[in-house]
Amino acid sequence: MVSRSIPSDIEISRQATLRPITEVASKLGISENDLELFGKYKAKVSLQKLNRLPSKNDSKLILVTAINPTPAGEGKTTVSIGLADALNLLNKKTCLCLREPSLGPCFGVKGGAAGGGYAQIEPMEDINLHFTGDFHAITAAHNLLAAMVDNSIHQGNPLNLDPRRIVWGRTLDVNERALRQIVLGLGGAANSVPRESGFVITAASEVMAIFCLSTDLFDLRDRLGNIVVGYDYHGKAVTARDLKANGAMTVLLKDAVNPNLVQTLEGTPAFVHGGPFANIAHGCNSIVATTTALKLADYVVTEAGFGADLGAEKFLDIKCRKAGLKPDAAVLVATVRALKYHGGVPKANLGEPNVDAVTLGVANLKRHIENLKKYNLPVVVAINKFDSDVSEEIDVVRKACADLGVQSSCATHWSEGGKGAVELAQKVLDTIDANLENQFSPIYSDELTIREKIDKVAKEIYRAGSVAYSKQAERQLETLVAQGCDNLPVCISKTQYSFSSDPQLLGAPDNFELTVRELRWSAGAGFIVAMTGEIIAAPGLPKVPAAEAIDVNENGDVVGLF
Repeated sequence: MVSRSIPSDIEISRQATLRPITEVASKLGISENDLELFGKYKAKVSLQKLNRLPSKNDSKLILVTAINPTPAGEGKTTVSIGLADALNLLNKKTCLCLREPSLGPCFGVKGGAAGGGYAQIEPMEDINLHFTGDFHAITAAHNLLAAMVDNSIHQGNPLNLDPRRIVWGRTLDVNERALRQIVLGLGGAANSVPRESGFVITAASEVMAIFCLSTDLFDLRDRLGNIVVGYDYHGKAVTARDLKANGAMTVLLKDAVNPNLVQTLEGTPAFVHGGPFANIAHGCNSIVATTTALKLADYVVTEAGFGADLGAEKFLDIKCRKAGLKPDAAVLVATVRALKYHGGVPKANLGEPNVDAVTLGVANLKRHIENLKKYNLPVVVAINKFDSDVSEEIDVVRKACADLGVQSSCATHWSEGGKGAVELAQKVLDTIDANLENQFSPIYSDELTIREKIDKVAKEIYRAGSVAYSKQAERQLETLVAQGCDNLPVCISKTQYSFSSDPQLLGAPDNFELTVRELRWSAGAGFIVAMTGEIIAAPGLPKVPAAEAIDVNENGDVVGLF
């Protein structure tokens, strides 16, 4: 990666010559009749048509993940895009699968999720701002169910819902800390029963998780019906199906469930569909998009959110389990700057050479490599190169990889596009060819109990010495076991910045205690969420939100967006 002397992301995007989306679709064998066009450069593809496509047995699935993220940024999305473009340059029929951006981070602090430099998906502005309306449809479906919960209580409470035990709140795709905890129903009997509630951001909604784990419209409807909204006065779970809400929720999502097709700057087809956060939910794009791409392309590049301890673990233990996927290789993204940060260097000094800090920080990289190998998954390390990197620092990273028997490659896709990742792509191909007998397996089996599954992830992936449960979590665990939930996978919610639940504990900590403070039953998504640390499902805005710099100029063009 070079310095920011090249144009900004939005300038590069506006200078690009895009192919009509019908032309991009034709690369995958999709006809214009199977597209619902949203202008010239983006479209939804008929899920009904896609479900009729025969499966391919020889398509290769490549997961892109990363070390624990830092304020320096690792460039996981740009690597995914650059790798897909590079594979196409090597004449491999390749498709990209990514998550949709949330408006919360876009106007907050993190930014968008369409890549950057010369490794972007297009049209970048549209993708980051509203796109095809999927997030809004998910928001509406979630809030419709919330409204039906309160209406049922107001209209005589035929389901005997206990207002003190309603677990279904509301959602909004905006960072807004003031809505985390609210009181509903004030103003008298006409406004229903007063009770406490709260908001989560749309990416944290269980509807989003369900949306991304559903295989078709009817599977989506069934899963929505399984959502537990609360409990009655006898402790029995009350669901969206009991409220007769899942049919109407499905109607709101019937168009959104069709995957979105766009392209990279170099014309590589990209499905961008769904967007759950990986520190709260499972952090992967939709099963529909991934399985569709595997039917249409020979190589599929996909990404999981945050570091490998979060996104990759959930991709491998939840998404692959639900969809029957067997990835063929993992690309682990690291930067010299991020490794220096894990080695104790402050953000302000990351541009200064510091071989000793890289040597210390590389422990984080090694830990992720070791973890991915536990899934019998071949690994290639992508060193996302910055101008400030010196050869001695890169040599430390290369040696660490070689010591663990994995290939590594410096990638310059941010400044050069696909050609800057050709070496990486070739090493990924070589690694897949050297491991043709796919032996991937999840880290735990369905037969383990909820407690045993949490222990397995905490001790084998995070390297915790012990797992403790709050009194609340212990009571919830008893309830979940009584409800027959022991066979479900676990989705651990923790900070993305550390293997532990303490965001300040960088590098490769071990023998710490991981405390589970709360357990949540996501019955529709089909997993148990274990809350650790201080993870908040409704983020707040920073002191200087990105929204302050975003505007339109005299020509009506967006300015200040990356």
